Amino acid sequence: MAGAVKHDYHILPPSPWPFVGSAAATVMAIGLIGWIKGGVLGIEKGNWAIFAAGVAGVLYTMFGWWSDVAKEAKAGDHTPVVSIGLRYGMILFIASEVMFFVAWFWMFFEMALFHHHRTLSAIEEVRTAWATWPPAGVETVSPWHLPLVNTLTLLLSGTTVTWAHHALQTGDRKGAQWGLILTILLGALFTTIQVYEYSHINHEHLFYSEAAANSGLYGSTFFLATGFHGFHVFVGTVFLIVCLIRLMNGAFTPKQHFGFEAAAWYWHFVDVVWLFLFAFIYVIFGASAH
Repeated sequence: MAGAVKHDYHILPPSPWPFVGSAAATVMAIGLIGWIKGGVLGIEKGNWAIFAAGVAGVLYTMFGWWSDVAKEAKAGDHTPVVSIGLRYGMILFIASEVMFFVAWFWMFFEMALFHHHRTLSAIEEVRTAWATWPPAGVETVSPWHLPLVNTLTLLLSGTTVTWAHHALQTGDRKGAQWGLILTILLGALFTTIQVYEYSHINHEHLFYSEAAANSGLYGSTFFLATGFHGFHVFVGTVFLIVCLIRLMNGAFTPKQHFGFEAAAWYWHFVDVVWLFLFAFIYVIFGASAH
C-alpha cells in the first residue's frame, strides 16, 4: 500500500480507557474515604455505594482495556518491538510490587530488631510489652503447621504453572490446560488455608488478647504483610483463570502467548515473596520467646 508507515511500532487508535480508568479510580478513592470517615462531598460515613461504583468502573476499565490488548495481539499488531515493550512494562510493574513488600518487611524488621527502643516510652505498659520479642501477650503462629502447608502448596503451584507454560510452548494445549487448572486449584487452596488461619488467630485472640493490649502493632503488621500477599495470590488466581478461559477459547500459540507469560511471571513473584514471608515473619522473627 502506497504511503503506508513502515516500522515495528503499533500506533494505537484513540482509546477511552485512560480517561475512564482515571475517573473510576478517583470515584473509588473518594468513595473509600467517605465510607470510612464520612463528610466527603456529602457522603455519609458507612455509605459504601460510591466506593462500589468506583470499583465497578475500575473493573470495567480493566476488562475493556485488556480485551483491546488481546484483540491487538490477535490482529498481529504485537510486533517483536511491541512485545519487548509489553515485557518491560510487566517487569516494571512487578518491580513496583516488590517495593510494596519491602515496606511491609521493613516495618516488621524494625519492630523485631529494634523493639527495645520502645522501652523508652513514658508509658509503663508499653515499656513492659516491648521489653521482649515477640511483645508481651502475643502468642505467635507456629510456622510448622498451616504456614508450612501453604509454603508447600505455593511451591507445588510454581511447578504446575511451569508445566503449563512448557506444554504451551511445545503445542500441547491439553497439557497447558491441566497445568493451569491445577495451579488455580492450588491457589484457591492457599487462600482457603489463609482464611482459616486468620479466623483461628482472631478466634483465639493470639495477637489481640487483653495481655497484648499494648503490643497490637505486631498483629497489625503481620496482617498487613501476609494479607497483602494473600490479596496478590487472589489476583494471580484470577489472572490464571482468565488465561485458562482464553486458552480454552483458542487463544495463545507456541510463539505468541505473552498474556500467559505475564501471569506466570506474576505467579512466580508471588511464590518468591511468600518464601521470604515464611522464612522471616513466621520462622526467624516469629518464634515465640515466651
